[in-house]
Amino acid sequence: MRIATILPHASVEPVVVAGTDDGAWVELAALTGRNALRLEERLPWLLAHLPHVINRLKNWQGPRYRESEFRYMPPVVQPPTFRDFHAFEQHVRACQISRGLEIAAAWYRQPIFYFSNPHALVGHDGAVFAPQGSDELDYELELGVIIGKAGRNIPLNRAWEHIAGFTVINDFSARDLQRQELSVGLGPAKAKDFATGLGPCLVTRDEVAGQIRGDVLDLAMIARVNGRELSRGNVSSLHHSIPCMVVAASRDAELYPGDLIGTGTVGTGCIMDLGPDQAGGWLKPGDVVELEIERLGTLRHHIVARPS
Repeated sequence: MRIATILPHASVEPVVVAGTDDGAWVELAALTGRNALRLEERLPWLLAHLPHVINRLKNWQGPRYRESEFRYMPPVVQPPTFRDFHAFEQHVRACQISRGLEIAAAWYRQPIFYFSNPHALVGHDGAVFAPQGSDELDYELELGVIIGKAGRNIPLNRAWEHIAGFTVINDFSARDLQRQELSVGLGPAKAKDFATGLGPCLVTRDEVAGQIRGDVLDLAMIARVNGRELSRGNVSSLHHSIPCMVVAASRDAELYPGDLIGTGTVGTGCIMDLGPDQAGGWLKPGDVVELEIERLGTLRHHIVARPS
């Protein structure tokens, strides 16, 4: 099932909707009989009753939304937490090379993450601008994992059960600010917390079950700027698996429905990895960035000038 949070043009309240095969969207509350403004409030019940809800959706004859009638919000508008991992070796190596360093041995021993800003998410087709003091705005192509079932100290063999589904993340980054912050030994902070793209929807785990082999999820990943493909990779190239990330995130800490986990950037999945000369420069006003992940859809953002 595909689930989105939308803001209808005639409303001031977001609506959680499920996608039909013909591209329309149906209010989830009508399908489930359960009202809640935020998706994370519905996830545990939804996952427990998913076959029933899918059957109702297939036979739905009631009102529907079309894309011309709303704008997309992030599927989880404000996750309780947002942990962003650093789990693709090719990208980590490129980051370290840019700083004249080798990959730390500790990186291979366990998945490493930082906490990012859950209040700065930008939905599909939203506008993004570089933060103050930055001239090196970059995209980052990542898989988003959304927790659907609470847990603490989750064992590896139960990790998939706690995942509601997946989405696309664009971890926008200000590389010049990032270099300054990392030189101190902390961060990234202001280099990351101004905007993170998320969407267009949450695709439940059953929709990609055929792409899961053991701990490996096989989904192609592509990034385009102004229609030109710059990045191509696959989720399967993760060094640390998605279940390993769930285990690490839940160690001595409670995960809650709606928590967002980012995999980190796939190899070549940003301008920094490619080099600005090869990529055509850093992002600038007027650029359109599209990140596509197989079976999850395409997340698009428009780069605009920072308001004066």
